Amino acid sequence: MTKRGELRIHLGAAPGVGKTFAMLGEARRRLDRGTDVVVGVVETHGREKTAGLLDGLEVVPRRRVPHGATELEELDLDAVLVRRPEVALVDELAHTNAPGSRNAKRWQDVEELLDAGIDVISTVNVQHLESLGDVVHTITGVRQRETVPDEVVRRAEQLELVDITPEALRRRLAHGNVYAAEKVDAALANYFQVPNLIALRELALLWVADEVDVALRRHRTDKKITDVWETRERVVVALTGGPESETVLRRAARIAKRAGQADLLAVHVLRGDGLAGAPVGATMALRRLADDVGATFHTAVGDGGADAVTTALLDFARAVNATQLVLGTSRRSRLARLFDPGIGARVVQESGPIDVHMVTHDAAGRALRLPALRGGLSGSRQAAGWVLAVLAPAVATLLGVALRDVIGLSTDVVLFFLAAVVVAAVGGLGPALLTVLLGGFALNFFLTPPLYSLTIAATENVITVVVMLGVAVLVALVVDRAARRAEQAARARAEAALLASFARTVLTRTDPLPRLLEKVREAFGLRCAALLERASDGDADGLGASSDGHRGWRQVAVSGPPECARPDQADVDVEMEPGLHLVGTGRSLPAADRRLLETVGGQALLALRSQRAAADAESARRRAEVNETRGALLSAVGHDLRSPLTSIKASVGTLRDPLLRLSGTDRADLLAGMEESADRLTGLVDNLLDSSRLAAGAVHPLLAPVGYDEVALRALVGIEDAARVTMEIDEELPDVVADVGLLERVVANVVDNALRHGAGAPVALRASAHADRVELRVVDRGPGVPRHSRDGLFAAFQRLGDRDATPGVGLGLSVARGLTAVMGGTLSAEDTPGGGLTVVVSMPSAGAPVAEPEVIG
Repeated sequence: MTKRGELRIHLGAAPGVGKTFAMLGEARRRLDRGTDVVVGVVETHGREKTAGLLDGLEVVPRRRVPHGATELEELDLDAVLVRRPEVALVDELAHTNAPGSRNAKRWQDVEELLDAGIDVISTVNVQHLESLGDVVHTITGVRQRETVPDEVVRRAEQLELVDITPEALRRRLAHGNVYAAEKVDAALANYFQVPNLIALRELALLWVADEVDVALRRHRTDKKITDVWETRERVVVALTGGPESETVLRRAARIAKRAGQADLLAVHVLRGDGLAGAPVGATMALRRLADDVGATFHTAVGDGGADAVTTALLDFARAVNATQLVLGTSRRSRLARLFDPGIGARVVQESGPIDVHMVTHDAAGRALRLPALRGGLSGSRQAAGWVLAVLAPAVATLLGVALRDVIGLSTDVVLFFLAAVVVAAVGGLGPALLTVLLGGFALNFFLTPPLYSLTIAATENVITVVVMLGVAVLVALVVDRAARRAEQAARARAEAALLASFARTVLTRTDPLPRLLEKVREAFGLRCAALLERASDGDADGLGASSDGHRGWRQVAVSGPPECARPDQADVDVEMEPGLHLVGTGRSLPAADRRLLETVGGQALLALRSQRAAADAESARRRAEVNETRGALLSAVGHDLRSPLTSIKASVGTLRDPLLRLSGTDRADLLAGMEESADRLTGLVDNLLDSSRLAAGAVHPLLAPVGYDEVALRALVGIEDAARVTMEIDEELPDVVADVGLLERVVANVVDNALRHGAGAPVALRASAHADRVELRVVDRGPGVPRHSRDGLFAAFQRLGDRDATPGVGLGLSVARGLTAVMGGTLSAEDTPGGGLTVVVSMPSAGAPVAEPEVIG
C-alpha cells in the first residue's frame, strides 16, 4: 500500500505577506538537499522577486481549459501524477478549478497527490478558511467566494504561519510589490486598511495557536500525561452559585487579562455531597456573566463528599492544562472550619503546580452554622467511630470510678448511654455495638456491685445493659438511614441540576446536539461522546458495511476525538431506539450514571427528532413557496402572453384575407407589429425560463474575461428606444470575469427596465473600477424608488399589484439579480443625484482569480 504523502501549508493573514515566496524558498532548500521537487502550479502575479525563485525549478506545463472565448490555465494533475516527484508545489489551495475539471477545487487535486504518496507544499490565506468566512466578511466587507474546509488545513503535517506587520504590508503594497500600480490606491483605501489587517493578523495567529493547542492536547491524551505544562496561561474559576460567585468571576477575568489575555474557563461543580446547591436561576446568571467577561462555561459532577468535589475540580483543571485556579474563600464560620477545613484548603494542598488564588468577598466567614453533614458514612468517619467505640466506654468508666463517692449507679448508666449514642451518631451500627459490649462489661465489672466481678446481683442491672444495647442499635439504624437518604437526596439534586442543564441546551439552541454531547462528555468524564445512527443502504455518509455483512454506522454528531465509530467499540453504549445509539469512550460508567445517561439519551433523541422535523418543515415551506410562485406565474403571464399572440393572429389574418387589398406600407406595418409582438414573447419566455432555472439551481455560467463596453453594445441591440441610451464607458477599464451571454441578459433587462420606467428621460451607462471589482451603473432620471421599497424592486412578479399599463410581469430585475449572483457579482439600487434611480452591476475584475474578490499572494 502506498504511503500517503505529507502536506505542508504556508498560512498568511492577507494577500502579499509572502506565502508563495516562502514556499519557493522551501522548495529551493529541498532541491539543494537532493530532493526531487517540481512546480505543479505557482501564481507569481507578475512579481519579479517571486518569479526569480522559479529559476532552476522544474515546472510541469499547465493544462489549458477552453472557457467561452478564452482559455484558462489549471494544474495538470495527471501530468504531475505521471511525473511522480517526491515534492510538488501547488499554490492557492482554495482555488476553484475551471468548469469541466476533474475536481471542482484545487484542494481536492492536492488530496489525490497525497493519496499517490507525493508530498505537497501549498499556500492559503486565513480568510479562505470555511469557518472564518462570516468573520472576515464582517471585518472587511468582502464575501469570500473561494473557501477550503478547515479540516483539510488541520490535517496538514506542517502548518507554517507567514507573518508580517500591517505597516510593512502596506509599504510593500505602496511600492508595487503586490498589485499593479493602478490598483494600489483602491486597495490601500479599502481592503488593506490598517484595522482590517490587524484583525486578519489576529485571526491567523489565534487560529494557528488553537491548532497547536489541539495538537498538544492530543499528545497529552495519547501519552496519558496529567502534569500541567505551562505552555499557555489558562485560568479556571470555580463557581458555587452563591452570592460570592459574581465577585470571584470578575476577579478571575482581571487575572486572566493581566496574564496576557489568558484563556478563562468557568466551572460549576454539581455537588453530590449533600451540600446546598446553587439557588434557582443562579446557574443561568453565571452563564450570562461568563459570556460577558469572555469565559467559557462548563459543568462537572463530583459524587460523594467534599473530597470528591475537590477531586472533580482539580481533575477538570488538569484536563484543560490550567495554570491558575481561582476560588472564593469559605463562607463558613471559624467554628465550622475547625471541624472541616473546606474545599479551598484541600484544593491548595492538592493543586501541585497549579497556582491557586483565594478571593475574599463580602460573604466570607459570615455564616454561623455547624459543618454540614456529609452524605453517607465515609471511611474517615467510620474510622473515627471505631476509635470512639474504644475511647468512649473507657472515659465513662474512668469518670464513674473517679466520682464513685459523688454519683450513683444511675448516673453511671447515663454516662454509658451517652457514650453509646455519640458513637452510634458518629460511626454507625458497627462501632455502636462494640461500644455497648465494652460499656456493658465495664459497667458490670467496675461499677456494679459486687465490684470487680462479672456477676450481676440485681435484675435491674441486666435490664439496664439490654436497654442500653437496644438504644444504641436504634440510634445507629436511624443514623445509617438518614445518611443513605441524604446521599440519595444529594445524588438526586445533582442529577436534577445536570438534567436541567441538558434540557436548557436542547430548548434554547437551534443546533443543540453538539453542545449536548459536549456537556455529556464533561459531566461523565468521557473522552469522546457521539450519536451513532445505522446507515441505510446506499447512505453516502455511512461508514460502509462491516466484515460480517451488516450495514455500517454514521456519526450524527460527535464531541471530542472522532473515535466513536461503532457501538461495539465504545466503553459506554446506550440504545435510544433501534438503529440509534448514544456512545462514549474513555471509561465505563457505574449503573447509576448509566441510568442518568439513558435519560440524557432521551433528550438527545428529542433534539434530533425536533431538528429533523424543522428540516422537514423548511422543505415543506420551500415546496409551498414554489407552488405559490407557480400560481402567481400563471396569473401574471396570462395577459402578457395573450396580448402579443392576439396581435400576431390579427396581423396574420389580415395579411391572408384575399378580400383585403393592402398597400406595401400597410403590409410592412403589419409585419413590423408581428415582429415586435414576437420579440415581446421571446423576452417574456426567456425571463420565465431563466427564473425557473435560477430557482432550480440549474444555471452554470462559463466565466471568461469580457469588457463592459462590448457587453453594453450587444445588450442594446433589439431594445426598443435604445437611442435614448448614452454610453460613457472607458474602453481602458479592466475586463470583468463573467459569462458573456448572461451578463448581456443582465444589462439588457436593467436597461429595458430603466427605459420603461424612466418617464421618457435619457438613460446613461457609466463604468468605473473599485479595488478588485468593476461597476456598471445604469442611470435614469425617472421618479425613482423610495428607499424602503428597494428590496421589493428585485422580487419576482413585483408588478402584480401595479395598476399602470406598462407591459411586463416584473421578472426582469429579479432574473438580472439572480444571474448576477450566479456569476459572483452583485446587483443593487441607489439614488441618482438630482432624482431618479441608479442600478449598479458589480462584477469581479479579470485581474483577480475566478470568482475571487482579491488576489491571493
